Amino acid sequence: MSTVFDLEITVQAKDIDSLGHVNNVVYMHWMQDVATAHIDALGLGLREYLELKHAMVAVEHHVQYRKAAFEGEKIILRTWLDDINALYSFRQYVFYRPQDQSVLFMGNTKWACVEIATGRPKRMSPTFSQAYQPISEHVNPLNFSQYDVTASN
Repeated sequence: MSTVFDLEITVQAKDIDSLGHVNNVVYMHWMQDVATAHIDALGLGLREYLELKHAMVAVEHHVQYRKAAFEGEKIILRTWLDDINALYSFRQYVFYRPQDQSVLFMGNTKWACVEIATGRPKRMSPTFSQAYQPISEHVNPLNFSQYDVTASN
């Protein structure tokens, strides 16, 4: 059973567009960053992909931008797996700003297992299907209470 995975970042000047907030393309990079950090934490990152000769690649994204983020803000990038089958895994994302307890972004990605050499679809090996387990239905992935700055006051 997998758990939610959090990556804390601070918005940098390079993330800001001409309108003064985080550019929408940056959110896509953050999706990749937190997914990569999560699979590394699960012990099945790029090095293991190369050894196993197959990998997970993004085939479909759905995103929802809810509020703007600005330079210097601390953001929690959260991801988790919510479904898996022989060829695909399905990953969810929520980006949260603790300062005002706001969800800034929500998204999901459908990932396909492919042979690295050919790019052709491949059934997930047991190594993949064991590592990429969905979170428990009893876990609320939208609970950010551990980041609530008012809880300690």
